[in-house]
Amino acid sequence: MATTHHRTPLRWQGDGLPGTDLAGIYQVLADLENPCFIVSTPQGPGAVSGGTAAPTGQGPHLLAAAAPLPPHRLGSAAFTAAHRVRQPYMAGAMAGGIASADMVIALAREGFLASFGAAGLLPETIEKALHRFTAEIPGLPYAVNLIHSPSEDRLEREAVELFLRNGVRCIEASAYMGLTPHVVRYRVAGLRRDEAGRIVADNRLIAKISRPETAERFMRPAPATTVSTLLEQGLITAEQASLAHHVPLADDITVEADSGGHTDRRPLPALLPAILRLRDHVQREHRYPVPIRVGAAGGLGTPAAVASAFAMGAAYVVTGSVNQSCVESGASGAAKAMLAEAGIADCEMAPAADMFEMGVDLQVLKKGTLFPMRARRLYQLYQAYDGLEALPPAERARVEQQIFRRPLQDVWQDCVTYFERRDPEQLTRAAGSPKRQMALVFRWYLGMASRWAVTGEQNRVQDYQIWCGPAMGSFNDWVTGSYLKNPSNRRVADVAHHLMRGAAFHTRLAQLRLAGVHVPAGAADYRPIPLETPAGTAPTAGAR
Repeated sequence: MATTHHRTPLRWQGDGLPGTDLAGIYQVLADLENPCFIVSTPQGPGAVSGGTAAPTGQGPHLLAAAAPLPPHRLGSAAFTAAHRVRQPYMAGAMAGGIASADMVIALAREGFLASFGAAGLLPETIEKALHRFTAEIPGLPYAVNLIHSPSEDRLEREAVELFLRNGVRCIEASAYMGLTPHVVRYRVAGLRRDEAGRIVADNRLIAKISRPETAERFMRPAPATTVSTLLEQGLITAEQASLAHHVPLADDITVEADSGGHTDRRPLPALLPAILRLRDHVQREHRYPVPIRVGAAGGLGTPAAVASAFAMGAAYVVTGSVNQSCVESGASGAAKAMLAEAGIADCEMAPAADMFEMGVDLQVLKKGTLFPMRARRLYQLYQAYDGLEALPPAERARVEQQIFRRPLQDVWQDCVTYFERRDPEQLTRAAGSPKRQMALVFRWYLGMASRWAVTGEQNRVQDYQIWCGPAMGSFNDWVTGSYLKNPSNRRVADVAHHLMRGAAFHTRLAQLRLAGVHVPAGAADYRPIPLETPAGTAPTAGAR
């Protein structure tokens, strides 16, 4: 078989053929909507995009071929069908509205799923965002984050009630170590049978996990004791309770590797295969009509990284850090500028505000901020002393002057005012407990540090808490020399399109390599160009 048009000579340097034509090679390889043929010509190897078959003996000799590979063919078609999106790609939630309503809307309009960063926001703020989704993207899919905060049970309960009241049909559950009645209630309250008698789960649940034991809890049906309690409380119906043991708690499991924010920093190549095997084991046991899908997150900042996740069997991919530097992000301009300059090694672990007393850390940006060091110092003091009054005078003075910049007693009064409105149970638990009061005061700094990064508080730049993983540095390196280097050009839909299209490009390269084709390095790196540029435009020679 041979082909008859669009022939571009591949004159590989080092193969005994003089010269190179990198732009032509790249153009053919990047034409993902058409098949790619590697052929032999009198002038040397050539690449052909599309074309029609020619009779044997006529035209160039076929050496290798790669089928069309538009990005939507990556991952699982079941994921795109279930969530009614065009591509198996999701923008994960970032708390405090960093994964903003603008971000969710922009991605939904382009056929991508995005999760609104509801964690840490007041119910009225979340409800305003939900009303925006109803008005601006009617009928389009979106998710909302439900985060587990062990010390703030009321907030999780009220969030679920808000989601159910407003008809939210998909949540992204994160930071769970065990199951709570609230996350179970959300799932089970959406169960019903259709006219054909099939079980339908109207409330879809995507669980973000980093440990097999947590993943297994979401892969199995809701615990019977929890379901019974919900039924007794009148929070679910008898029919829903009877259906609960037939379906998994989650539709999708996102395997979170070395990511920004809450993370165990486990490598994706070690974690993802283990969760896939676990999924298969649970599926053999329960024989769900619709198998659980497993996606990948953490460290996905380049097309090659996304392609590798799909190659390992991910049904979909989830990005986070890279979206935070985009125009639609809820982060401040100052924080976006800092993220745009981050390198791969510019991240560090620091105490988490929502799990401070438990000693849980999260991953943050360390370049340009003193937050990691100051947060660690506060946790050390929390471990060493029984309350604020027990702090040595010199230590207390340093904390007040360098970290809080105000008397600790004033900060405590702010905590009282805040929790009287948000979660009075916190004050009840802190009454008569100096240690608990100290934890709330220190958590005030951790919480405000992330808030300052969102509002762009100029005199608190060195205290910014910016959740960030190494994917941010990898992304910055990849876009150097392209239009995405400037944060003002980073739009979440552009980033999503280029990561997915680039992943398809690198998957095609892998297919050709397996066929024995060596593609020169200068034509083997997908480069982002503005989306309005005609498809297949070649990269600038030497662009980096």
